[in-house]
This record gives sequence, C-alpha cells and structure tokens, in this order.
Amino acid sequence: MAALLSDIEIQRMLGKISGWSRKGDTITKTFQFKDFLSAIDFVGGVSGVAEKANHHPDIDIRYNKVTFTLSTHSESGITQKDLDMAAQIDHVLETQPPV
Repeated sequence: MAALLSDIEIQRMLGKISGWSRKGDTITKTFQFKDFLSAIDFVGGVSGVAEKANHHPDIDIRYNKVTFTLSTHSESGITQKDLDMAAQIDHVLETQPPV
C-alpha cells in the first residue's frame, strides 16, 4: 500500500519532472506529436512500462496529443508511485521517440 504524499512533497517532486502539473488529486501532462501514428506509438511504449509497474495511467488521445493522468486510486490521491510513473513516461519519450 502506497502512502499519500503531502502537498509540499508533491510540489518538490513535480519540480524534478518537467511539464507535469497537479490537478486536484492527480498529476497530468500532455504530449504533442507530428501525427496520430506517432502518438499511438508512444502510448504503446508507455503501455509496457505501465504494465510492468502494475500502475496504469488514464490516457486521453486526441489526434496527435496524448494526455496522461496519474493518481493512485486505492489511496484516493497522489503517491510516490504516480511520480515514479511520470518519470518513466518521460523516459519512454527520451529512449523510444515516436517515428
């Protein structure tokens, strides 16, 4: 079971992962790609990481824009698992840029 983070802990950690922001009890980031297929390729790369971590983001795909929203549903808020997954999502983009 993951512990909820304090507001200060969340802000401190968000300062270390570029582009992610807090919205209530979630953190979110939108990525933009050149086209739909590039966006889908990126989501495919993230799906493997999320499955391995057993921590699955909410994903909204709008043509070439992909928004990830993270929250630990079992804890009803933001935990270290969410911040770790955000960093892993960013890492997927760095290591497997969409074609």
